[in-house]
Amino acid sequence: MKFLIDECLHTSLVAVAQDNGHDGFHVNWLGLSGEADWDLMPRIVAEDYTFVTNNARDFRKLYSREQLHAGLVIIVPFVTPALQRELFDIVLRDLAEGEELLNEVIEISLDGKEAVLTRYALPAA
Repeated sequence: MKFLIDECLHTSLVAVAQDNGHDGFHVNWLGLSGEADWDLMPRIVAEDYTFVTNNARDFRKLYSREQLHAGLVIIVPFVTPALQRELFDIVLRDLAEGEELLNEVIEISLDGKEAVLTRYALPAA
Protein backbone atom coordinates (compact mmCIF):
# COMPACT_ATOMS: atom_id res chain seq x y z
CA MET A 1 0.00 0.00 0.00
CA LYS A 2 0.99 3.59 -0.49
CA PHE A 3 0.14 5.83 2.48
CA LEU A 4 -0.10 9.62 2.51
CA ILE A 5 0.06 11.08 6.01
CA ASP A 6 -1.91 14.28 6.68
CA GLU A 7 -0.17 17.36 8.07
CA CYS A 8 -2.17 17.04 11.31
CA LEU A 9 -0.16 13.88 12.08
CA HIS A 10 3.54 13.54 12.81
CA THR A 11 6.02 12.92 9.99
CA SER A 12 7.37 9.88 11.86
CA LEU A 13 4.32 7.89 10.72
CA VAL A 14 6.06 7.58 7.34
CA ALA A 15 8.72 5.38 8.97
CA VAL A 16 5.99 3.24 10.57
CA ALA A 17 4.51 2.59 7.12
CA GLN A 18 7.94 1.78 5.70
CA ASP A 19 8.85 -0.49 8.64
CA ASN A 20 5.69 -2.47 7.84
CA GLY A 21 6.63 -2.88 4.17
CA HIS A 22 4.57 -0.04 2.70
CA ASP A 23 5.39 3.17 0.88
CA GLY A 24 4.88 6.24 3.03
CA PHE A 25 4.77 9.95 2.23
CA HIS A 26 3.88 13.02 4.26
CA VAL A 27 1.80 15.92 2.94
CA ASN A 28 4.50 18.37 4.06
CA TRP A 29 7.19 16.58 2.04
CA LEU A 30 5.13 16.76 -1.16
CA GLY A 31 4.64 20.53 -0.93
CA LEU A 32 0.98 20.13 0.01
CA SER A 33 1.01 21.58 3.52
CA GLY A 34 -1.67 24.18 3.99
CA GLU A 35 -3.78 22.80 1.13
CA ALA A 36 -7.50 22.70 1.76
CA ASP A 37 -8.86 19.19 2.35
CA TRP A 38 -10.97 19.27 -0.81
CA ASP A 39 -7.89 20.31 -2.82
CA LEU A 40 -5.98 17.26 -1.54
CA MET A 41 -8.65 14.78 -2.65
CA PRO A 42 -7.91 14.81 -6.41
CA ARG A 43 -4.25 13.96 -5.76
CA ILE A 44 -5.10 11.35 -3.13
CA VAL A 45 -7.47 9.60 -5.54
CA ALA A 46 -5.38 10.03 -8.70
CA GLU A 47 -2.24 8.60 -7.08
CA ASP A 48 -4.05 5.79 -5.21
CA TYR A 49 -2.93 6.92 -1.77
CA THR A 50 -4.45 5.44 1.35
CA PHE A 51 -4.82 8.63 3.37
CA VAL A 52 -4.05 8.75 7.10
CA THR A 53 -5.53 11.60 9.15
CA ASN A 54 -7.23 12.48 12.41
CA ASN A 55 -9.57 14.91 10.68
CA ALA A 56 -12.43 12.43 10.69
CA ARG A 57 -15.36 14.75 10.07
CA ASP A 58 -14.03 16.43 6.92
CA PHE A 59 -12.50 13.36 5.30
CA ARG A 60 -15.47 11.08 5.97
CA LYS A 61 -17.57 13.59 4.05
CA LEU A 62 -15.04 13.92 1.20
CA TYR A 63 -14.52 10.15 0.89
CA SER A 64 -18.27 9.49 0.86
CA ARG A 65 -18.39 11.42 -2.46
CA GLU A 66 -15.73 9.23 -4.11
CA GLN A 67 -16.97 6.21 -6.06
CA LEU A 68 -13.55 4.53 -5.90
CA HIS A 69 -10.65 5.15 -3.52
CA ALA A 70 -7.66 3.34 -1.97
CA GLY A 71 -8.90 3.72 1.59
CA LEU A 72 -8.81 6.01 4.58
CA VAL A 73 -7.22 5.51 8.00
CA ILE A 74 -8.46 7.75 10.81
CA ILE A 75 -6.48 7.98 14.03
CA VAL A 76 -9.31 9.30 16.17
CA PRO A 77 -7.71 10.73 19.30
CA PHE A 78 -5.44 13.77 19.32
CA VAL A 79 -2.39 12.17 20.91
CA THR A 80 1.38 12.52 21.10
CA PRO A 81 3.54 11.44 18.14
CA ALA A 82 4.67 8.34 20.05
CA LEU A 83 1.07 7.19 20.55
CA GLN A 84 0.22 8.08 16.93
CA ARG A 85 3.00 5.71 15.85
CA GLU A 86 1.73 2.95 18.14
CA LEU A 87 -1.84 3.28 16.88
CA PHE A 88 -0.82 3.37 13.22
CA ASP A 89 1.36 0.32 13.76
CA ILE A 90 -1.64 -1.54 15.21
CA VAL A 91 -3.66 -0.68 12.10
CA LEU A 92 -0.91 -1.91 9.79
CA ARG A 93 -0.37 -5.13 11.73
CA ASP A 94 -4.12 -5.80 11.58
CA LEU A 95 -4.11 -5.78 7.77
CA ALA A 96 -3.47 -9.10 6.09
CA GLU A 97 -0.41 -9.20 3.83
CA GLY A 98 -1.34 -7.74 0.45
CA GLU A 99 -4.76 -6.62 1.69
CA GLU A 100 -6.05 -3.33 0.34
CA LEU A 101 -8.63 -0.95 1.74
CA LEU A 102 -10.59 -0.46 -1.47
CA ASN A 103 -13.47 1.87 -0.57
CA GLU A 104 -12.96 1.17 3.14
CA VAL A 105 -12.16 3.14 6.26
CA ILE A 106 -10.31 1.95 9.33
CA GLU A 107 -10.71 4.08 12.43
CA ILE A 108 -8.58 3.47 15.49
CA SER A 109 -9.59 4.94 18.81
CA LEU A 110 -8.83 4.40 22.47
CA ASP A 111 -11.17 2.98 25.06
CA GLY A 112 -9.16 3.68 28.19
CA LYS A 113 -5.81 2.10 27.34
CA GLU A 114 -7.28 -0.35 24.82
CA ALA A 115 -7.04 0.33 21.07
CA VAL A 116 -10.32 -0.22 19.22
CA LEU A 117 -10.39 -0.77 15.45
CA THR A 118 -13.54 -0.06 13.48
CA ARG A 119 -13.72 -0.90 9.78
CA TYR A 120 -16.52 0.05 7.36
CA ALA A 121 -17.29 0.73 3.70
CA LEU A 122 -17.33 4.32 2.45
CA PRO A 123 -19.26 5.16 0.45
CA ALA A 124 -21.76 2.82 2.03
CA ALA A 125 -22.48 -0.19 -0.17
